[in-house]
Order: sequence, then structure tokens, then C-alpha cells
Amino acid sequence: MDKICKSSILSDLHCSVRGGNSTVKISPTGDAHADLFSDIQENEQLFKRVFLNCSDVSFREITTDGKVRLLLIYVANMVNAEELNTNILKPLFYEGLPQGLDSVNSISQMLEQSRFSVLHVMTSSNVSGIVECVLRGHVAILVDGEASAIVADVTNFETRTIGEPSEEATLRGSRESFTELLTTNTTMMRRIFATPDLKMEQLTLGKYTKTEVVITYLEGVVDLSVLDEVRKRVKRIRIDGILESGYIEESIEDTHFSPFPQILNSERPDVVAAGLLEGKVAILTNGTPIALIVPMTFWAGLQAPDDYFERFLFVTLNRWIRYMFVLISVFLPSIYIALTDFNPEMVPAKLMLSIAALREKAPFPTVIEVFMMEFVFEALREAGIRLPRQIGPLVSIVGALVIGEAAVRAGIISAPIVIIVPAAGISSFVIPRYSFSFPMRILRFPMLILAGLFGLFGIAIGIIAILIHLIHLQPFGTPYLSPVAPLKKGKLKDVLMRWPHKLTRKSEPVPEADHP
Repeated sequence: MDKICKSSILSDLHCSVRGGNSTVKISPTGDAHADLFSDIQENEQLFKRVFLNCSDVSFREITTDGKVRLLLIYVANMVNAEELNTNILKPLFYEGLPQGLDSVNSISQMLEQSRFSVLHVMTSSNVSGIVECVLRGHVAILVDGEASAIVADVTNFETRTIGEPSEEATLRGSRESFTELLTTNTTMMRRIFATPDLKMEQLTLGKYTKTEVVITYLEGVVDLSVLDEVRKRVKRIRIDGILESGYIEESIEDTHFSPFPQILNSERPDVVAAGLLEGKVAILTNGTPIALIVPMTFWAGLQAPDDYFERFLFVTLNRWIRYMFVLISVFLPSIYIALTDFNPEMVPAKLMLSIAALREKAPFPTVIEVFMMEFVFEALREAGIRLPRQIGPLVSIVGALVIGEAAVRAGIISAPIVIIVPAAGISSFVIPRYSFSFPMRILRFPMLILAGLFGLFGIAIGIIAILIHLIHLQPFGTPYLSPVAPLKKGKLKDVLMRWPHKLTRKSEPVPEADHP
């Protein structure tokens, strides 16, 4: 049996037992699969072969007053030196126990008698487990004459402090966002849910990165079929490394060829908590502040976090405006092409004459003009993201104004196009989820082609194709358009409108506390 040390979901050090062939291959020499020797020199040579060319791994040999040789193995700048000296080395240098008790014969006996004032400490004789613990920031202490080592959690390395969400800003609500440290993120979730019903299951993914991943849910609330499917898909991941939760997202989604996201991502603990209260499952990944929430529906992509913090009348109005601008974002350029090129009789005469006069000197067909402006707008949008924050917005706005005005004066495009394309582009910014704006931007281009070829009939074909795709999309067994298709009247209160919490949330009465 192999004992492999891991940091638990609450930063607890524990050992999970793996049997059979489930070993951790650290070195091609095979040394990592061995057990420790009693001789400290042999152990030192073994670990130096495993950590060959690892300059950040330190080996320090010391001798206690009782002439006992010790070997410390740790990663530089990942351990707390003060805690190591005070809580680990001091007891080892102390000869025997206080008067009246038996003397200590081994480090295992010291551990059993709680001689170390470190919260997370254990003994291990398996090389692979010790190596993984050292690489996670723990310290391994080997003693001459013993075939086991002390592994203590004295981890201490720089982390980013909790800050405000950068992509999901709200006017009301929490100002906290997840960080890159998994233990910080799980602690934030535990602060929200002061109940043992909040479950956190930890896994390790990635052949080389050994990334810690936590599947969290509310027992008694979660959809068990979704939970089982998430477990199965996550455990099935076989990949060299997990650097961000996006690796997991692509590995477990139902189809890779749909433009619509099938897994909701968020950097806000309150959004994840709201998803858990709805029976969903969240996936937290070490090294990234972005959490995954499954399953996702179409309507969840159009809901903002502060929809549930403001009064319901104001939120309902905002939602209807949001839905309208989503349609404008996808269909406005294609409708303009269809009406001006195929069905001008549907446009008021004065407006059509004005458009025709402005397009009189345009050298390209309308569909080509729209495509040109769409590509320029997307380029400016991308440039605004990649450029430094101080000049990014300025370049985007000034670039759009200057290029649009210059193109109209040069007679390359007509003036209405400068209005239609930016209006559609700006409408996509109304979508609160950045990842959900991608399909709206992508679908705009095939709709332009259909409108340029077939007019309004082509737009109808595109709408039908999109609806068919959305109806057939069922991430983790949940219909993407639920609760609209299939229709569930009881759940429509949180789609077209946002009813007061009192009419949508049911909770058990809280018993009165007994006061002394």
C-alpha cells in the first residue's frame, strides 16, 4: 500500500491509501517507489537521485546533543523557518521526556506522545509519499537508524490577498473574490455555509502538476445524478498538467463544438454559493480564482450576481432590457442587410431614401461593408483587452471613432454601417457573463452570411437552427433551455421575471435558541 500525503480541503495534512498499481512515479530511476532504509546516508543518496537537478530542494544534515544524526529535506522558500525551528527541531534536540516519564526511543514514539506542537504531522516510510509532501511545501525529517520519516506541514509561501472581483463587478453585494490558493477558497465557502451539509471532495489531477481539485456541493440539496456524473467525468481526466480550471472545463463538457458554454464559471464565492443552493455542483481548482458551476442553463448566462441583491421590480426591468439587447447583438447587422438588400419595402420610405443616398457612393455591397466593420470592431475589442489598462480603453474608443470617421469620409463604407455594427457590438457588453458573450459574437457572422444570401428567409433559417441546437443541448443531463423547454411553470418566476424571495424561497422555521 502506498501512503501519499496531501493537503485536505481545509488545509489538513492527511494520508490517503492507494493500493495495487496506483503509485506516484517521480523519477525514471524507480527510486520513488521504494521504502526508506534505516541508514541515513542511503536515504540521502536515494532522495538526491529523485531530486536530481532540483536546485530549489534543500538537504540539511544536523546532529542533536545526543549525537543523533538528522536529515531535513524541504523546498526553499516554501517552509516557515521559525515554525520549523520552534515546533519541530526543539523537541528533537530535547533529550528524553520530562522527569517521571519514559525516555523516547524513536521519532514515531515522539509523534505518538504529541511531542511536536505542529497541527499537521505524521510519519511515513514510503518514498513517493514523502517526495510529494516535500514538493507541496512540507518538511521531511529523517533520523539515522530509523526506516521512517517525520512529515510536517510548515508551509509558508507568498499568496495573493483577497480582492474585489475584476470580471463580475456589482453595485451591491460582496466585494470578495476567490484567490489562487485552494485552501483560501474552501475557507471562504465554509464561512458562507456554517453547516456540515457542505461537502468537499478532493482529487488530484495532472501527471506532473498534481493539481488539487475540490468538488463541493450541499448534501440533501444537490441533484445526485448530476453529482455522480461530475465525479465520473472528473476522475476520468488524464492529462499531463492542470494550469487553470479551463483545462477541466474542456475535459468534462458534453460537446466541444457548441458555441454556447455548458459550464458556468465565476470568481465570486456568493455566486458559487447561490449555485449550490440551487442543487448544483461546484469545482474549485488550486492555482486559479475561477470556479466552475454545473450544470449551466441558457438563462443562467444572462443573469447578473446583483439580480438577487436589488429589488425585484428593478431587476425584472433590467432583465427584459438585457434580453432585448442580446437579440440586437446577434441579429441587428443581419436584419439591416436583409431589409436594405432584399426587402426595402419593409423600411419606411423616408428612412430608405436616406439610407440609399448615403450608400450611393459606397464601393462594396452591404454585406461586405458589415463584415469589414465587424472584423475591425473585434480587433479593437481584442486590442483593448491586451493593451495595458491605462491605455487600453482609450485606444479602443479613439480607434473606433477615428477609423469609422475616416472610413466614411474616404467613401470605403457608408455611414449607417458605422452606427449598426458598433450598436450590435456594444449590446454584447450588456451580457453579464463574459464567456456567454462569445456565442453571441460568433453567431453574428453566420447570420450575416445567411442574410446576405437569402435575406429574411436566411435569418429565419438561422434562428431555427440555433433553437434546434439549444433544445438538443443537455449539459450533464439538464436541458439547456430549462425551465422554458421543457416547460416548468413553477420555475419560470426566476427566468422572465425575478419574483420576491419570499414568494420563491422556502425555508424551515428557525428554532428559538435556549438562553442560560
